[in-house]
Amino acid sequence: MLVSNEEALLKAAKAFDQTALAQIYDEYSPALYRYAMRQTGIEEQAEECVAETFSRLLRALHAGKGPKSHMKAYLYRIAQNWITDYFRSPDSKSVELKEDVTSQKNYDAPDDWAEIQFETERVRRALGMLPEKQRQVIVLKFLEEWNNADIAVVLEKKVGAVKALQSRGLATLRQVLATNEMKHETTT
Repeated sequence: MLVSNEEALLKAAKAFDQTALAQIYDEYSPALYRYAMRQTGIEEQAEECVAETFSRLLRALHAGKGPKSHMKAYLYRIAQNWITDYFRSPDSKSVELKEDVTSQKNYDAPDDWAEIQFETERVRRALGMLPEKQRQVIVLKFLEEWNNADIAVVLEKKVGAVKALQSRGLATLRQVLATNEMKHETTT
């Protein structure tokens, strides 16, 4: 039996109801994977992030802890903590923010596909240059399509602080893209 509201779902999950736990995984794992993939750029790391996120959730539930509400924010906070730890480790590679959002078969002309790939990679590199919190806000807001209130819960900040991070992030992104565009024009 699927649980229809978050409060009942959390209660069932805390009782280790298999259906509730599967429902949480099925509902949140695809989005967490996309988020981790955008942040790490490496499929194996994104998969590990999702696995560790749910492992930490289960450990918290087993210890009688875990979220009282806002399951989505709770899971994203765990994922972001894992991603932060990953980038602090000496084994991590530079951020690539890879995601296969475009497929060549969706384009009639190879030139169109190549240009989209070039622009996508340019934006990924620019995102990788942003400070971590600004990048998080930009990814959650524009790629995951979250509202500022939900982002504030995940980042444990006020909505005004999220708006400020978004504004600074977009300004930095514009500046980086403009600088890269000028460099590209001078080399071609």
